Amino acid sequence: MDSFPTSLVPLAGGNSGETFLAEVAGEQTVVRVYGPRSAHRGPLAPEIDAAVLDLVRGLVPVPEVLEVRRADLDAGQPGLLIVSRLPGERLDLLLPTLQDDQLARVGTELGTLAGRLGHMAQPRPGLFTDRSLVLAAPPREQRDLPAWVEFHSQDLEYALIEDLRRVADDAQDLLDNEQRVCLVHSDLNVKNLLVDPETLEVTGVLDWELAHSGLPWTDLGNLLRFERHPVLVEGVLSAYTELMPTVPDDLLDRARAADLFALVELAARREANEVVVRAREHLWAVARTGDVHAVP
Repeated sequence: MDSFPTSLVPLAGGNSGETFLAEVAGEQTVVRVYGPRSAHRGPLAPEIDAAVLDLVRGLVPVPEVLEVRRADLDAGQPGLLIVSRLPGERLDLLLPTLQDDQLARVGTELGTLAGRLGHMAQPRPGLFTDRSLVLAAPPREQRDLPAWVEFHSQDLEYALIEDLRRVADDAQDLLDNEQRVCLVHSDLNVKNLLVDPETLEVTGVLDWELAHSGLPWTDLGNLLRFERHPVLVEGVLSAYTELMPTVPDDLLDRARAADLFALVELAARREANEVVVRAREHLWAVARTGDVHAVP
């Protein structure tokens, strides 16, 4: 660790407050410090994240792992992951500047990306437990949407719960029809994607800390949660459908249903950042209308 940077600059865009930009030997690197907000993941979290990056490298653009350090709880040392800095611009900053033809190109890129992840089959649903990516069965509430709503019910508005229960029952019926599982990024949104501003190619997929083995529609639902421009959505769905061997006719229904897990969890958070506020607004719209496609 002789080359460990002495000056860290917080990276904009992340909500954890634990990701920093540093420079080592003239090269920019990204440093993830596994502090208090990551403590629930345990001391092996940096090794798991590094192993996931190694797993997907070559299929999707991810940074190179430069250094990994397991947390030492006795010594009070947090875990550490240092990776290379990838080129490109954050897609959430670029997206508002794009015209329809550019949105279509970006949609094709994103649909292809989601399809590649959907091809990475896993033996069963689960959470990664160590650097070998051994799978442990997730808690029941993480596999059953009605149970997930009940799990978070104390942190959601009372007026929302009854309507949300009915939506969750219908959505789970859709999800129960799918038996295949794959690698899921689980936070595949425009803030975590880097794009070349000239070619519009995806140059980086960031923040894999929520990666797990789960339903193939999860990332698609996450990707299209807030991004509803018809040209972009059509590009994503067309590219995804072309890449995957079979897709159901109700693909977007299933994607929105799968994303309800993340939407409920976000809406139940006590903090009030932009993403949480938007999630609450979307969840209210879904619950009131009974339509997983509803928007505020």
